Amino acid sequence: MVSRRELFSGVRGIIAERDEETADFDTTCIFQDLLGEKNPMFSPDLPVPDDKAAEILSLAKRRSEGYPLQYLLGQWEFWGCNFRIGEGVLIPRPDTETLVEQVLDICRREKLTAPKIADLCSGSGCIAVALKKELPQADVWAVELSEAALGYLKENTVLNGCEDIHIIHGDVLKKETARSVMGLDILVSNPPYLTAVDMSELQTEVRYEPASALFGGDDGLGFYRAITGLWKTSVKEGGFIAYEFGMGQHDDVRKILEGSGFTDVELRRDGGGIIRTAAARNIFESKPALI
Repeated sequence: MVSRRELFSGVRGIIAERDEETADFDTTCIFQDLLGEKNPMFSPDLPVPDDKAAEILSLAKRRSEGYPLQYLLGQWEFWGCNFRIGEGVLIPRPDTETLVEQVLDICRREKLTAPKIADLCSGSGCIAVALKKELPQADVWAVELSEAALGYLKENTVLNGCEDIHIIHGDVLKKETARSVMGLDILVSNPPYLTAVDMSELQTEVRYEPASALFGGDDGLGFYRAITGLWKTSVKEGGFIAYEFGMGQHDDVRKILEGSGFTDVELRRDGGGIIRTAAARNIFESKPALI
């Protein structure tokens, strides 16, 4: 049997052939997962059973071919919670925590302790679960169209003790779906926003993720236009809509929101300094009083 030190060095070398920068991190994650220990290299001279070593090497080879580490592990952390993931569902990313933070700040400012929130294009459910964990009295709804993603969404709500999240299997671009959830204090969404050019230039790892969760039309803004118009009446007057978007899309998203009567657009930067999210207040046009 090979020692942990020897196996770690070999696995790191395999992964480093593709990406030297992430080799240590990726190897550590694989060891943690397969050996079931937080600090697997605390005892570097311990032998690794042959069958376990073969499994670790198999994962290393797939990672060296560009297969996403998150899919290899079958789970990933977001907002301090674990989420089951795999092919067919978008991988939760740290940038999206910026969106959760902005929604929570709105709730604190507006003193919303039990808001009604809908998470559109929910995917793994990372946003819905994070908000429910922080706002246990909130009435949270998660809307997802993909059958594959829906399975992960349901599993993750149970895994994280959020079984009372209402899950809707529906198309957020259809009027009947929008009308099924009314009276929202906050609508939140991280919809597909990659452009046609972006899709043609995807990194190998990202190509394994579902295109339906990535492609937002030729200019990447199709979902923002449709959701903003269709779901406006689902949001209370004075309620909010909050979006995540791609780098450089903030001005276009702002215009879409303002063009539909949303006001007080607040932009927020992610940890890398990129303007990543926007939140705006819903204001209905006043109607003349009947005489």
